[in-house]
Amino acid sequence: MKIKQLSVFLENKKGRLYEALSVLAKEGINIRALTIADTSDFGILRMIVNNADAAKRALEETGFTTKITNVVAIGVKDRPGGLAEVLKYLYEADINVEYLYAFVEKSGEEAVVVLRTNNLDKTIDILSQRGIKLFDSQTIENI
Repeated sequence: MKIKQLSVFLENKKGRLYEALSVLAKEGINIRALTIADTSDFGILRMIVNNADAAKRALEETGFTTKITNVVAIGVKDRPGGLAEVLKYLYEADINVEYLYAFVEKSGEEAVVVLRTNNLDKTIDILSQRGIKLFDSQTIENI
């Protein structure tokens, strides 16, 4: 199951992250997970939010460049080696993980991890076959 991820391109300058998150707050957008990667000139803020389309629209109306991409959210055993076990399945299937990040909240006894790979459909098939829990958008909103 694919879920929507919102990416926001930010100039690497004081206050820009605050401005973007303030737009989301004013729109009532709830951030479920996020990560930021930066260079000296810009950053990419990646987020799972409760309404990616509304967040994209609000940010673009205030001058931010955004993009929605599909990712997969999975349940990982919350123990040493839990994530390595899942990544082994992808490695054996010749799937490259482009990036990943985790939710702050857990789902029961599992950590929730967001993955972007070079082949999401194959990733979903492999992980489903291995019994890895895949989350849909509705479930993510309720974590």
